[in-house]
Amino acid sequence: QVQLVESGGGLVQPGGSLRLSCAASGEIRSINVIGWYRQAPGKELKLVARISSGGSTNYADSVKGRFAISRNNAWDTIYLQMNSLKPEDTAVYVCKAEAGPHGTDYWGKGTPVTVSS
Repeated sequence: QVQLVESGGGLVQPGGSLRLSCAASGEIRSINVIGWYRQAPGKELKLVARISSGGSTNYADSVKGRFAISRNNAWDTIYLQMNSLKPEDTAVYVCKAEAGPHGTDYWGKGTPVTVSS
């Protein structure tokens, strides 16, 4: 079992920055991939960025060059640095981990981000 708790969301003006955190606990050594997804109002959940246990990263085209995913050495906190934020980045950001031999998905409850002037 893996537990995930997000924090760091809030209201920011266009062009601003935020850093989201995802605190992982439980069987964190079993995590294969962990990442951030987002769901905008009335839209489907989409991948934002993810990082594997080996350190490789993937980003949605819409955030490349603006967002950066990283982790601490203990692998118990994942960060999403978001720069040059746009109104279309407004969404609930959710942390997801794929863990164990069967790639079981574990989800956090999400943190809202609103980009507005």
